[in-house]
Amino acid sequence: MRVILWLAAIAVAFAAADTYVVVLALPDMMAGVGLSIEELQRAAPLISGFLLGYVAVLPLIGRLADLLGHLPVLVGGLVVFAFGSFLTALSWDLAAMVVGRFFQGLGGGALVPATLALVAALYPTERRGVPLGLVSAVQELGSVLGPLIGAGVLAVADWRAIFLLNLVVGVVLAVTIRRLGRSDPALARSTRPDLIALLLLLLAGIAFVLLAIEPAALVQDLTWGALYVPAAGSTRWLTPLGLITIIATLGFVLKWGLRPGVRSVLGRITAEVDLLGALLLSIALAGVILAFATADPEVAVFSEQGVWYLVAGGLALLGFVFHLRRAQDPIVPRGAFARTPAWGSVLISFFVGAALVAALIDVPLFARTTIYGDSQLKAALVLLEFLVALPVGAVAGGFLTRRLPAGVIAGAGMLLAAVAFVFMARWDADALRSIAATVVLVAGGLGFGLALAPVNAAILATTAQSMHGLTTSFTVVARMVGMLVGISALTTIGLRSYYAAQADLPSLSSVCTGGGMCQDYQDLLIGAAIAQEHTVFAGAAVCAAIAAVLSVVLLRGAPTRALSPSETVTAL
Repeated sequence: MRVILWLAAIAVAFAAADTYVVVLALPDMMAGVGLSIEELQRAAPLISGFLLGYVAVLPLIGRLADLLGHLPVLVGGLVVFAFGSFLTALSWDLAAMVVGRFFQGLGGGALVPATLALVAALYPTERRGVPLGLVSAVQELGSVLGPLIGAGVLAVADWRAIFLLNLVVGVVLAVTIRRLGRSDPALARSTRPDLIALLLLLLAGIAFVLLAIEPAALVQDLTWGALYVPAAGSTRWLTPLGLITIIATLGFVLKWGLRPGVRSVLGRITAEVDLLGALLLSIALAGVILAFATADPEVAVFSEQGVWYLVAGGLALLGFVFHLRRAQDPIVPRGAFARTPAWGSVLISFFVGAALVAALIDVPLFARTTIYGDSQLKAALVLLEFLVALPVGAVAGGFLTRRLPAGVIAGAGMLLAAVAFVFMARWDADALRSIAATVVLVAGGLGFGLALAPVNAAILATTAQSMHGLTTSFTVVARMVGMLVGISALTTIGLRSYYAAQADLPSLSSVCTGGGMCQDYQDLLIGAAIAQEHTVFAGAAVCAAIAAVLSVVLLRGAPTRALSPSETVTAL
């Protein structure tokens, strides 16, 4: 079973890498579906679609992990992630690519709470710190590998190769974990393959591939070319190949769904899962995600359309709260977060995400503004100093959780991160050329890493084992929502500082007497951009400091550490 745990951790790392690999591949992905770089706003659904899949249904997936077992959810998450990668790799328009990214997020998001809950199932409370730290470290390692994998693949192949690689890795891990799980007598199931369902799936896959790649030999053939002629309109889905794909896929789903084992599982889900509550909660989360993910920070924290997303999300949240009071067995059981460290972990995760996103986004931006100009890759590599230190801190935090209170470790880590941001808020144009900047970045990464394992250990130690999948899903949701709100709010505030600094600049003619854009005026513009980044870093320092204080106060009673001999005698 512990081999399965580390395979699951590798899967989490690969899903995390996919989140960051898109940063470099996005321009090529846009070109692949006919969008120019000037149409960046139209490509926003590629990001928001992934986040919707990753976050909006995560509480439901966490509940399913508690009900059906962590291994089925792990395997299912990998299969869905591989399916989303397959769709994305072969997308021919923006809509198909967004659907693929949604399934990638859905599958990738399912891996995190299932893996954390698996740690809780395998290790007693006082021994969870190290494995939680290692899982967190491997997850954050994915954020380091993501840009490197993307850059490496793009150097030798098309962007589609990135997602085909995801497909292969996802399938291999899913098959391996399933086989290892079946070798365990407690997990074994006597199932026979459904040949008809497999044939329908194979037919749908072949038709979809031919539909996506449009081989010239078939398209130009007088007979086979008819497969690419739409029955109506111009969409490929209404071509004979498109219809075959749809019908074969529906046939597979129906045939697979009629199997006795599947019907039994679906019956349990219908009977034991609060689907209405899950739907209301998903709509509430989706409203928040879309409101901030579709925002243009140059205008406001969220867009005009985002206001309506927030209204819809707020109404759904009110309905969810009302439903919780009346439902017999709600999606979030009564008392699930009754203990302070449980709900405190969720709140702390929000502020950790809000602070962390400033480093992930604005450190590379600062590097481009000051020393690397238009080199996006070199600017991204500056962040590696931060990202490499983060998993090191996560492992260290796991070890320390054995002996020290979770609140002390998480508080110290976030305080270190806050101090790092304070130094970043004082960087000048040449700061990144100094070894001092490396020290600051490493310290910040270590600080964030130190906080990961204690926060996860606290919520696992103060919630029932039967709810670990659900409760840990809320820490993931809170962190992702914190990142969305943080980047929108901090960027908007930072831009206001930029515009204020720009307004105070002297006129171009008074600085550059020779005409054109002289170096002195360019330096003044860079100074205004640095002022913007200073504001963002200062805001991130405040968020990190809030997380530090909350950690010390709210995680104080979490029973996460092993007792010393003297404490054991006292307890007895």
